[in-house]
Order: sequence, then C-alpha cells, then structure tokens
Amino acid sequence: MENPIVLQKSRCDLKKDFYVRALEIMNASDIPYLVGGAYALRQLTGIYRDTKDLDIFIRNEDSSRTIELLGSNGFETSIAFPHWLAKAECEGHLVDIIFNSGNAISEVDEKWFEHADDGEIFGVKVKFTPPEEMIWSKGFIMERERFDGADVNHILLACADKLDWDRLLGRFGPHWRILLTHLVLFGFVYPSERDRIPERVMRELMSRLEKEMDTHDEERICRGTLISRAQYKIDVEERGFKDPRLLPAGKMTKKQIRKWDKGASVDGTYRRIQ
Repeated sequence: MENPIVLQKSRCDLKKDFYVRALEIMNASDIPYLVGGAYALRQLTGIYRDTKDLDIFIRNEDSSRTIELLGSNGFETSIAFPHWLAKAECEGHLVDIIFNSGNAISEVDEKWFEHADDGEIFGVKVKFTPPEEMIWSKGFIMERERFDGADVNHILLACADKLDWDRLLGRFGPHWRILLTHLVLFGFVYPSERDRIPERVMRELMSRLEKEMDTHDEERICRGTLISRAQYKIDVEERGFKDPRLLPAGKMTKKQIRKWDKGASVDGTYRRIQ
C-alpha cells in the first residue's frame, strides 16, 4: 500500500498567513498605519523581490499602542531602537514597526497618511506609503552593504510624472543635495528618460548648487553619518568633525547614536541591543 501523502503548508504560505493576520489585527484597531518596504515598492514599480519581513509605518505617538496591540495577540514584541524601530515576531516571521528613520530625519507624520495610496496585500485592504516619502527615506540609505539608489531610480521611472515635486523638495529641505544626487544618477541610469524630471526642479537645485560655490562653510561637520552609520565614524570620532545627528542641531542623543551604530550589523540587518 502506498504511503499517504501529507500536505504541509510551505514556508511561503505560512509567511502569507502571518502577514494577513498582522494586517487584519491592525485593520480591526483604530491605529492608522501604512505598508512600506518591498510591498510598497511592488505597488509603485511592479518590481517584486522576496522579503524577510513586512514593514508597517506608524506615527511615533502610536508606537506603544501598536506594540501592545500585537503583543496582546500573541506576537513577541520588542523595541529594537527607541528612536525609530520596533519589531513583532511569531514563529520566525517578522513585522518591522517603523516610526522614523535610522538617522531620525524621515519621521512619520500626518502627511504620510494624507497622501497614501489604497491597495491590497493577499486580499487585505491596506494603504501604502506615498512615493515622495519613499524617495525621502530611501534617499539617505547609502551604506557599504546597502544602497537604495536603485529603488529611488525605479520609483522615479514609474512615478516622476505624478510626483508632488514641491512636497518632495520640502521633504529634503536643507538636505536637498541628497535629492539632487539621486536625480543626477537617474539621468545617468536612464539617459532617454531624464526629461521626465521637471526642468524647473533641476534648475532650482542647480541654482542652489551654484550659489553654494560662492560661499564657504567654516563649521567642520561631516554629514556622512546621515547616509551611513558606519563609514564616517572615523570622521566624527577621531578627526574632529561634528556629527549632524546629535542634538541640538540633529534629533538624536549620544546614547541613541551609540546604540544605533552598535546595533546595525555589517550585513545590513538590525540587531536588538539591550
């Protein structure tokens, strides 16, 4: 007699069930949230890549309630980095609960929700992070082991004609050079598409760059720590440059910076540091 065939759910199916459960719990609550990361990128660009976690974005003031909500529903919750990231896990699957960025610049505020797009994940209705905020937050990620420039380029390719460029310029604010860097790179990557970036935007940013050439900043500051938590440590720790992340000019305390620098491993994952 043949052995009976035992059907088991694949790891992919289990991950899907986990995500659906987490999203349905969030939907049943009164906590506003957005889906970002790989699923938002697929929604905007059509590019799919396997991901180890589900990224949800919430306001900082909702972080404690979100952690408590998921914890009360059987998830193992923890605060990985108090200034921007918490986690919820169950049977090896993971939800990242994000309310800021690692450099504390791209804080989740009401504008994220005002401009969010409707969509679905595995049949569950959700709202996705807006492309402007995705460009803003991803634009600063230039680690040795991770560079999100390709994501930015693909979002620009898919959405340039629909972006609120004035809002995007406002998001980058004094860090407009980061935006200009990505727009120049976009023109290099897609030379036939570079006219999709509004001429007025490029002229505005180039005008700012030209004006900067006539000035000289005496303050010794290394803004490299805003784009990489590791590669510019030598400049702020040994060479006398100021760290722009540090209060009062920045938004982080020395303790937060130490924990963030220590907790971000060389492979791009984020370890919990007690």
